[in-house]
Amino acid sequence: MRETDFIGSFAKGLRVIEAFADSSPRLSIADVARVTGLDRATARRCLLTLSELGYADYDGKFFSLTPRILRLGHAYLSATPLPQIIQPFLDRLSEEVGQSASASVLDGAEVVYVARASQRRVMSINLMPGSRLPAYCASMGRVLLAALAGDEARQLIEASDRRAYTPFTRTEPDVLMDEIERVRRQGFAVIDQELELGLRSIAVPLSNARGKVVAALNIGAPAAQVTPETMAERYLPPLQTVARQLRPLLP
Repeated sequence: MRETDFIGSFAKGLRVIEAFADSSPRLSIADVARVTGLDRATARRCLLTLSELGYADYDGKFFSLTPRILRLGHAYLSATPLPQIIQPFLDRLSEEVGQSASASVLDGAEVVYVARASQRRVMSINLMPGSRLPAYCASMGRVLLAALAGDEARQLIEASDRRAYTPFTRTEPDVLMDEIERVRRQGFAVIDQELELGLRSIAVPLSNARGKVVAALNIGAPAAQVTPETMAERYLPPLQTVARQLRPLLP
């Protein structure tokens, strides 16, 4: 892209929107400047513009996003056929195994949920389409990283904020790359309480008819119900069956 085609002010506005998160739903101008690296004057103009357009509320000190911001994410979910194609298969899979099942795509160093069928809440956060998790310690993230070239996967891992969510979380890039190589060879990933204590999950890639990995599919289960050794034995066959059924349908 030519430098003259890049709209810097638009990019700064998007950075401001991305500053809001589950852990920081209300932010001051100083907060946004700190999170985004923008100067306070620029952060203020971006926030006031969002407020004027109805994308943010302002109480005189703090800004918070309004439901209108969902139009931006809804545009993607409406434009891509993945949720509509995958959801019926997820519903049947979840009923069959008695556990929650999800599908996601890779967005930078994160996975974004595009469909979910929930049997019970197995995580402290409420996952739904649009939810994001770090790819390096999520089962779907690891199979999606394994679908990339090695150097590209390493770049995303090194760019991640690799914090330890539990005592079991792997954070060292070399260790993670070894695990991703193992996932690449075996065709699935098992996560044992790396993202949250008490949660185990298994994921497989979803490929289209041309063999391109376009998404990932997983099953999450309480650690008290299934051991790491039996995750693949119990859940890999139904996951692989759904992946084969979806293959000719995926774009």
